[in-house]
Amino acid sequence: MTSDTKVLNEKLELIQWLSTVEDNAIIKKVMQIRNEEVSDWWDSISNAEKDSIEKGIIDADNGNVVPHSEARKQYEKWL
Repeated sequence: MTSDTKVLNEKLELIQWLSTVEDNAIIKKVMQIRNEEVSDWWDSISNAEKDSIEKGIIDADNGNVVPHSEARKQYEKWL
């Protein structure tokens, strides 16, 4: 059985099971999971976080980086 087939079968099992659920708490939990699903993490972060990531990419592209070993030395007390 391929991975795609297995996932499809699991989805069908969930649909069948969910159609029989009468416990409102379970239905609410499933709805909460559905509503919390984010298709792209970029859309879920703040503008400040996006700006920081973009600045980091620019720094890396310009060669403004520190080797991992140096960073570990600088932040050793917090690691």
